[in-house]
Amino acid sequence: MKIEHIQGTVFTYPSRRESDSAGHSHPSQTVREAKMGMLTITADDGTQGQVLAPAEVIRPYVLEHFGRKVLLGQDPLDRERLWHELEHWQRGSAGQLTERALAAFDQALWDLAGKKLGLPVYKLIGGYRDKVPAYGSIMCGDELPGGLSTPQEYADFAVKLVARGYKAIKLHTWMPPVSFAPSVEMDIRACEAVREAVGPDIALMLDGYHWYSRMEALQIGRALERLNFTWFEEMMSEQSMSSYAWLAAQLTVPILGPETAAGKHWTRADWVRHGACDILRAGVPGVGGIGPVLKVAHLAESFGMDCEVHGSSAANLTCVAAIKNCRWYERGLLHPFLDYDEPPAYLHRIWDPMDSDGFVHLSQQPGLGEDINLDYVQAHTVATY
Repeated sequence: MKIEHIQGTVFTYPSRRESDSAGHSHPSQTVREAKMGMLTITADDGTQGQVLAPAEVIRPYVLEHFGRKVLLGQDPLDRERLWHELEHWQRGSAGQLTERALAAFDQALWDLAGKKLGLPVYKLIGGYRDKVPAYGSIMCGDELPGGLSTPQEYADFAVKLVARGYKAIKLHTWMPPVSFAPSVEMDIRACEAVREAVGPDIALMLDGYHWYSRMEALQIGRALERLNFTWFEEMMSEQSMSSYAWLAAQLTVPILGPETAAGKHWTRADWVRHGACDILRAGVPGVGGIGPVLKVAHLAESFGMDCEVHGSSAANLTCVAAIKNCRWYERGLLHPFLDYDEPPAYLHRIWDPMDSDGFVHLSQQPGLGEDINLDYVQAHTVATY
């Protein structure tokens, strides 16, 4: 079996989300037309692997100069070799071959393998569980009345999430361009309000403003200790590993990281060695694929550490189901004005359905479990390359 064709598709769909000037997602007051990309890798026997990705990530230049150059004519089941051959091109790509692009090729190869062998990818890896507990990952704060504009609104929404079945909740607090952000005091007040609202038995986490100073992060961390939070995440620039090592040494609340730091599994090995975190972090788009996430998880396991997988996606859910040392699946982003359980137009169903006890159940269909509505994609395609 050989890879015969690689195609990028761009299509439109209606969305009720928009991004602010800093790139944070919020509910939109109107339904707007958004764009999404789909990468398809086809083998000579007709088997296809498909993955959704931002159109900018899999743009024509990336497919032509890296994907097709490396993958065409190769055995699609040689995922590890092909990942390394693609990764080799990153150094000289002038930043064009991103981690997210590398991850898209990797996911499509995994999806193809699962479909070829008739297995969901988490079982192809070696499944550990077929359902995973989810935490509700709340969207960044805003200034929308009734949304997430006050600590009390966070608390009210958290109560609704507990009633939905979540046993854990993560707050993303306010960031610029919100007028009063960043604010150590408001972050702490939101955490206090949510803890008071949900009681002592719900696990709580904080992912706040990402550029706090050491002393600001320490002040928030002390409050999280008092409130018995489960972890504290990306509160400072991850370019300074020494700042995280300093903070981890000061606090008892577990430090989670790195989330956005470049360097894939190699960087995360350094974070363990230097004591910069208590829980490792890796997500499929951020480290270049499913394979690197598994390497990070196994690295963490070797040191008796958990590895929490970052982000809501079929590929990240697959990784969580394939490893032991991950407590939660991140489900979101959630907001009072949005219905997360309603599938977007390009999916037949969401990839992470959750029951009333807070467990997400894995799809048993072959591949990654992104149940893409290919008829919809075809009808709304605006470009192929």
